[in-house]
Amino acid sequence: MKQVIIVRGRTAERVREEAEKLGLSVEEYVIELLSQGLDPKDKAVEYVEAAEELLNEAREELRMGDARQAAEKLWVAGALAVKAYAYWRNGKRLSSHGELWEYKRKLVKELGKWASNAWAQANTMHTCFYEKWCAREDVEDALEQVEKLVREVASRIKNNGCRSALTI
Repeated sequence: MKQVIIVRGRTAERVREEAEKLGLSVEEYVIELLSQGLDPKDKAVEYVEAAEELLNEAREELRMGDARQAAEKLWVAGALAVKAYAYWRNGKRLSSHGELWEYKRKLVKELGKWASNAWAQANTMHTCFYEKWCAREDVEDALEQVEKLVREVASRIKNNGCRSALTI
């Protein structure tokens, strides 16, 4: 069951500021806070489940006509999928855009060339969010590719002995 926690006011602003300082999305910042002390493979589950939820939210944003918000959710979903894979395969936390790009190359060697295209689409969505230039069709195209990336990473992580993510 999906639960929503609303944080308002100064607390919400502080969470956003702290996430920005670390170069993280708010979602990733909260995952990092809540998963301290977890085994890296269990952190991978947390990350990939957050990526799956962001895909659902991106679909909903598109349904409501907000391509820009959908685009940003696709970017974060793609980034979280790559980060989940790094935790799962190597117990490594990726903490910069450069590390994401470097690790993406490792991921492509294992998943195939298509994963590079999916990653490129996710990055295009990040630009789209800030520059506001892409259309709904662009976001729909990216959704297909980013979804494939998230699903493949989730399948590998969840089918290889990782326990379920914690529930709150």
